[in-house]
Amino acid sequence: MNRLTQKVQFDRSKINIRDPQQVKRWTHALGVSKEDLRKAVEKVGDCATTVRKELETKS
Repeated sequence: MNRLTQKVQFDRSKINIRDPQQVKRWTHALGVSKEDLRKAVEKVGDCATTVRKELETKS
């Protein structure tokens, strides 16, 4: 398979706020702004489950 046609997989258990593609996917999946996502990751770390719980308690 051509490298250009391969989809890059990312670790779904972690949120990398430095990766624009991941930020786009996570903000869409969680229904939050980039700023809210960044603040949650800064507060509780990059574990997706923990970030999701943090964001749920804020809404």
